[in-house]
Amino acid sequence: MRILSLLLVALAFSPTFGADVDFAHEIVPLLKQKCGNCHSGTQKEGAFSFNTREDLIAGGESGAAIVPRKAAEGELIARITTDDEFSRMPPEGDPLTAEQIGLLKRWIESGAKWEPGFTFGEPLYEPPLKPRRPELPPAVNGRTNPIDRILDTQLIRESRPAPEPLGDEAFLRRAYLDLIGLLPTPTERTEFLSDTSPDKRTKLVDTLLARDINYAEHWLTFWNDLLRNDYAGTGFITGGRTQISKWLYEALVTNKPYDQFVRELIAPPTTDSAGFAGGIKWRGEVSAGQTVEIQFAQNVGQSFLGINLKCASCHDSFIDRWKLKDSFGLAAIYAERPLAIHRCDKPTGENAQAAWLFPELGQIDATASQPERLKQLASLMTHRENGRFTRTIVNRLWHRMMGYGIVHPTDAMQNPPWNADLLDFLAEHLVENNYDLKATLKLIATSQAYQSQAQRVSEDSDNGGYQYAGPRTKRMTAEQFVDCVWEITQTAPLKYDAPVIRANPRMTAEKNLSLSGHWIWNRANTHDAAAGETLTFRKTWNQDEATDQAYAIISCDNAYTLFVNGKKVVEGDNWAAPDLTMLPHLKKGQNQILIVAKNAGSGPNAAALFFEARVPGKDGTEQVIASDESWQWTRHVPEKNGKFPQQPKDWSAAVIAENEQIWSPQVSGQLTNLLAQGNNASQRMVRASLLKSDFLMRSLGRPNRDQVVTVRPLELTTLEAIDLSNGEPLANMLHQGAIHLQQREWKSPDEFVTWLYNYSLSRNPTPEELSTLSAAIGNHLETSTMEDVLWAVFMLPEFQLVR
Repeated sequence: MRILSLLLVALAFSPTFGADVDFAHEIVPLLKQKCGNCHSGTQKEGAFSFNTREDLIAGGESGAAIVPRKAAEGELIARITTDDEFSRMPPEGDPLTAEQIGLLKRWIESGAKWEPGFTFGEPLYEPPLKPRRPELPPAVNGRTNPIDRILDTQLIRESRPAPEPLGDEAFLRRAYLDLIGLLPTPTERTEFLSDTSPDKRTKLVDTLLARDINYAEHWLTFWNDLLRNDYAGTGFITGGRTQISKWLYEALVTNKPYDQFVRELIAPPTTDSAGFAGGIKWRGEVSAGQTVEIQFAQNVGQSFLGINLKCASCHDSFIDRWKLKDSFGLAAIYAERPLAIHRCDKPTGENAQAAWLFPELGQIDATASQPERLKQLASLMTHRENGRFTRTIVNRLWHRMMGYGIVHPTDAMQNPPWNADLLDFLAEHLVENNYDLKATLKLIATSQAYQSQAQRVSEDSDNGGYQYAGPRTKRMTAEQFVDCVWEITQTAPLKYDAPVIRANPRMTAEKNLSLSGHWIWNRANTHDAAAGETLTFRKTWNQDEATDQAYAIISCDNAYTLFVNGKKVVEGDNWAAPDLTMLPHLKKGQNQILIVAKNAGSGPNAAALFFEARVPGKDGTEQVIASDESWQWTRHVPEKNGKFPQQPKDWSAAVIAENEQIWSPQVSGQLTNLLAQGNNASQRMVRASLLKSDFLMRSLGRPNRDQVVTVRPLELTTLEAIDLSNGEPLANMLHQGAIHLQQREWKSPDEFVTWLYNYSLSRNPTPEELSTLSAAIGNHLETSTMEDVLWAVFMLPEFQLVR
């Protein structure tokens, strides 16, 4: 079963082979130097021009010049490798070296990738700067959404049919994954499918976008990539980089207007949002293109304007109109010292003058202080007449929802859109809705264009240029995949890395999350506890109903082991790094906490234990179990199973340490934060977007975020597919998930398989699928067979794709 699924994964994602080739810096200069005099610009010897990719492929009088992915075919390679001096190219000058020929072959084998919009001739298109609100055409067949009115008109003009509509099951799954990054539960699926109201899809979109925390934690992935934010990596240890996580999370969960959002990133009002502009201070010597100032120019240009200033940070760009002085001018806005211009890492002898890229909207006062220059830039960036700003973000949202940008790729906003009216309308719609990104997402998600069947895309679909034919299938992000597996198997971790409180500050319910516990030991004066002294503490209580939603925080100077109702739960040996744990199933009636606490050191030193649990009860009530004088202690230690051979008879009352200030200043903040995390973890699943990257997420394409990442790869590489299929993290996750699911009361293997398909694929299994998987499980739902079935379903392309 696993071999079959691995083959399906490989076929589904069909990776491209061959080393990457830098088109702008390797291919463009080579073709210009060796072939440009005769075959570029207005020159067309032998009826052959390579001004565009289409021209190059078409070739001239002798036939096709290249055949993408088939370097051995086509006239180009034949002419540069022939020994015939009369047909060899170039006809004059030195022939191409073996290295240069190899470079061209690799480029062709990898698909002859071409920078969209680039031409060796004169550029034909300059995108407009100012906004434009197009007049909407009449609705066709009652399709009144502005997006549909624009696209239906285009399809009629091009004599092409509208895409077929998407069924309810597929729409439900697509909307959940696109808007909140989670799967609909089987119950949510049943409720939606049974709803007969005509506006149920609009109501679903509204409901999903109103789930503020789910929305924020899904879109956090998109923004972390775009803003180069993470929880670990280059620069954090040395202090050369700071997070914007707290600010970003709050901005998303409160749906901060996008213009304000960007102003706070460019001209930070507090240090919370300063990490984006600050970039990374690399250690040691760096090139001129790696300085913080140049990073600022590149990141601001790429993220908010869809402009690639990386080429223009070294020399005048090969692919668009931006010059070296433009990049350094934008960088000088951030600079706090004179900024010397470097061309190809060599100083030109000039200093950069702080300047904005579009002076027709206004200009920076180069003599102003750096904070004032940044405020001016923030104002110009979000200027009402800066249509480039709004077009760039709505284009990114369209790409994220529909799988292909209106301007494509999304970082090349100098390219012509395939529908300018659509792009301009979305940009103006954003402004008219107070820069509300959720309003844009709703407009897209409620259109028939979005609610259409995905386009069938082949390798040659775009050879003649892109034509809209419905949304394009998207690969799940690493975070979506992990979240969905956790969601189904209930194996999500309890702790997360992002320094955020998982709540909407505008809507947080009144709840006391202050600490109730005390640091306790067997005496008040604990500063001279003996090295190695070991005590066992216990707390017994009653509760009205069973629960598996209780959580606890714990810290012990120096080490502890926690048992709950005779089961070992967790242990730790660093009091300065408290732990959060979900408690195992608590039963109705009497329950008991048992903690073995041990002091360390080579001589007498301070020792104490802190514990606090929150146990949810009926009607939203909550019981607090916290360390205090009601606890008891003994010097007897239980066995490894948490039980005593003989029950101790010397239980005594615990004592609150007289000097809790030994520990509280250092860890009280951590304990309170963990308490808040536990409160949220008990109510909602921890999301992968809140965690540091790990092996599994890297295998699924999560980037390091040392650079701005606007689009992740659409394909799994062969190594990634192998890592995904055979990696230990996923195997352990599925094993634990199978153990958990095996404990549920399933009437039959058929019921389990149907539930799994409903949850993971939002559909029922076919009769063949049901019989095959049920037969594989057998008459008894064993953990090992359930694990194999989980693995087989999660490896299906249908699971890993959003379509």
